[in-house]
Amino acid sequence: MAKQGREPVQALEGLTAAAKNAANTDATGKGLPPVHLWNPPFCGDLDMRIAADGAWYYMGTPIGRPALVRLFSTILKREDGKHFLVTPVEKVGIRVDDAPFLAVELIKEQDEKGHCLSFRTNVDDWVDCDPAHPLRFEASAEGGLTPYLHVRADLWAKVTRALYYDLVDIGEERMVDGRQMFGVASAGAFFAMADAEEVRGH
Repeated sequence: MAKQGREPVQALEGLTAAAKNAANTDATGKGLPPVHLWNPPFCGDLDMRIAADGAWYYMGTPIGRPALVRLFSTILKREDGKHFLVTPVEKVGIRVDDAPFLAVELIKEQDEKGHCLSFRTNVDDWVDCDPAHPLRFEASAEGGLTPYLHVRADLWAKVTRALYYDLVDIGEERMVDGRQMFGVASAGAFFAMADAEEVRGH
């Protein structure tokens, strides 16, 4: 519960109303409220969780309304490795099993500077992979690598396994700090996955 003595349903309804009000304070022109400018008091943890598959749960029950998930995603903030939902007047902690977003679609576009990879997240944000929104690759517990895309302000999207294979298909080798690396190029930047010799060995 967000505050002692507050009923859980009221907490969710109150947060929903506050999130809708916050959505009307967009200062970026991109449909996102300026959560980076807000520093309200911490009001405790809410029984809300984002699972590894991108599904949102409230008190153990899936939040089945995509519009509500989208709304909450716009007031998401990460500080000191923890995730919060933030409005101008309160901040509540939530649990995130892996990354708060999933990258579920990939488009490769070409322009005069070369090609650019654009990803769609599970809440319908489009993110261009570039130096400000890099890809990083981490060892997966199941073997292989798991890519993550920076969405905004220390919030990341886990790239789905299907899209990971697409990235491997368009990968290339480049010299990075004296080592031949295999990785992906986008918007003039190169994001190394692994040592090229290791990749060739597989």
